[in-house]
Amino acid sequence: MLRKIVKINEDKCDGCGDCIPNCHEGALQIIDGKARLISDLFCDGLGACLGFCHAGAISIEEREAEPYDEKKVMEYIVKGGPNVIKAHLEHLIDHNETLFYNQAIDFLNSTGIPIPPHKKEKREDSAPCCTSGIEISPEQTETLSESGRRQSHLTHWPIQLHLISPMASQYRNSDLLIAADCVGFSYPDFHKDFLKGKSLVIACPKLDSNKEVYLSKLISLVDDAEIKSISVLIMQVPCCGGIVKLAQQALNFTKREVPLFMTMIGIQGEILAQEQL
Repeated sequence: MLRKIVKINEDKCDGCGDCIPNCHEGALQIIDGKARLISDLFCDGLGACLGFCHAGAISIEEREAEPYDEKKVMEYIVKGGPNVIKAHLEHLIDHNETLFYNQAIDFLNSTGIPIPPHKKEKREDSAPCCTSGIEISPEQTETLSESGRRQSHLTHWPIQLHLISPMASQYRNSDLLIAADCVGFSYPDFHKDFLKGKSLVIACPKLDSNKEVYLSKLISLVDDAEIKSISVLIMQVPCCGGIVKLAQQALNFTKREVPLFMTMIGIQGEILAQEQL
């Protein structure tokens, strides 16, 4: 059947293993120093592992693949014990996979394996992967007055990380804002609350390619443009975590030290978390 499934670029994969604990179906394993998809039957195609690959080696493709088999997955999952079973069940709940959740519970009951205590409702702080969809009602977007015209605080162009030059004057001694592509559309006062007084680059850790270029440009922005700080602005979806990891990785290679801040925006446009990393 034709369906979405994980694809691994072995040339980019460095075998770090960060994706492994974030695949709740056990579809990924490190074999011969590379992450491998061990069976089409195990991969649900939801992409929960995407945001945890700093090398950008994981993507989702649509191809002919064996149908996802919850029974096969559970036969593997139960070997990990109660905590692994719990994580898998909550993963299914968070992604609204009610059919697979019921199949998993039926498997546990039929085999006499105790069902570990777990949350049976979607966590409030959880969000679908970017491969899933969610509707936002108009009422949820009308909490602010629409009167007046918001001022733009964008001072330069281009802003896509692939296109910018780290040596451009607008980045010299600036406070850098790295924003996920979706944030500007999701947070109504993006310019006023986050962009004002900062230089900007935007990126998407899931869709953008050649992330090695991103890494080298961020290193140059710190060491050559001598930026004063980095603020990372991401959505709550799992794949956005890749931007944070990219910034952290860049700072591991820089000669200078600059503070790194992270803000997470919810899919309803609210601020969920702010912290210095």
